[in-house]
Amino acid sequence: MSYQKPTINKVDFAMMSKYGSPLKSQKIRSEIAGVDVRELVQNYGSPLFVFSQQEIEEKYHRLHEAFSSRYPDVVFGWSYKTNYLNAICNLYHKLGSIAEVVSEFEYQKARALGIEGKDIIFNGPYKPKEALKVAVEEGAKIHIDHLFEINDLEEIARELGVKIPVAIRVNMDTGIYPQWSRFGFNYESGEAIDAIERIHSGGLLELTGLHSHIGTFMLDASAYGKETAKLMDLKHQAEERFGYRIEYIDIGGGFASKNRLKGVYQSPDVIVPTPDDYAQQITEAIYTHNKSDTLPRLYLETGRHLIDEAGYLLTTVQAYKRFPDGMKGYILDAGVNLLYTATWYNFNFELDRRYEGLNEPSMLNGPLCMNIDILSENIMLPPLDRGTVITIGPVGAYNYTQSMQFIRYRPAAVLIDKERNVHLIKEPDDLETINYKERIPDYLKRS
Repeated sequence: MSYQKPTINKVDFAMMSKYGSPLKSQKIRSEIAGVDVRELVQNYGSPLFVFSQQEIEEKYHRLHEAFSSRYPDVVFGWSYKTNYLNAICNLYHKLGSIAEVVSEFEYQKARALGIEGKDIIFNGPYKPKEALKVAVEEGAKIHIDHLFEINDLEEIARELGVKIPVAIRVNMDTGIYPQWSRFGFNYESGEAIDAIERIHSGGLLELTGLHSHIGTFMLDASAYGKETAKLMDLKHQAEERFGYRIEYIDIGGGFASKNRLKGVYQSPDVIVPTPDDYAQQITEAIYTHNKSDTLPRLYLETGRHLIDEAGYLLTTVQAYKRFPDGMKGYILDAGVNLLYTATWYNFNFELDRRYEGLNEPSMLNGPLCMNIDILSENIMLPPLDRGTVITIGPVGAYNYTQSMQFIRYRPAAVLIDKERNVHLIKEPDDLETINYKERIPDYLKRS
């Protein structure tokens, strides 16, 4: 290694603690699900999204057991927006999940995977009328977000000559701020019961379900108890006042993963509720507030909690430099184009092996020609070689679906099965992928 001018950097935290020296500790991950990370990069390129089937199934069974051991009728709806890679969706469907979608695109994706309309929950604030009609004809569970959808569905009911079963989405105060009041009808103001009355007066729709989704990355399990209690109260009112039979309640998703929110300094192992915490709050509220002879079916739309820790992004050090302030900066081949959620989370960065030398404050930059392309502003790292493979996680939730083709092509994705076999589940983009739908007018074509 060539000579480098020495620098002096101030370390802004205690040099020693019960967790060891920040100058010597290193986080190491040489393999994922039994497969060497350097081998993965060699075979499939860098950067590379990697998903572990073993971790997916373990998390799924743990959460399902927490609910099914407490409640007799529980159905999971896989949240397509969380990760809509076909192989990932099919894995959750194989485990028993139906599909939960929030757009006509996701609806079409679920149908293309062979999911019947009756096994699709159709959410979202914007459902084009044409998409609603298809969903009605195919028997999907439609969750109404606003009054305009009531009007659209009534027109469809007249056109098809049918009475359409529907649910409404409800927003409410559960003590969590900011309150997700943008979606659905408000409980406290009476807007939700007014919407039910409006549906009843029209006579063309049949209310069969109630839905709420109170937030994301929820660290207070008791908020779900409050949510469920209010849904059960609304269920009672709908049945007593309007004669409806509410077949199900859908409490949405939002359960936290073991990711680390920026600005939260306690360990995820301390602050993230367990599956039993969530399940106890929800099921106890149903039993406590149920006033009918039967219990409603319980739907959950959990995404992040199930997939986040099963997803990794492998990236490779391409270069390094010394900034004017003395901090060392590493240039990686993955950046905010692939990890949009780096805005909110402090990911784990794990090295492919142990490196010699003391740690120093370092910055991890992505490959984009953008000053904001920073994955970590201040991380203690030893001197890394060009070609070092860094594993970033947890990134299974939202990062692939929100990744973008900006400056760089989107990379490949692989799934490692329980026998340690690696399956390519998404080829990397290339110029043909990007140019496929583009058209050049004749007068702009080069001769």
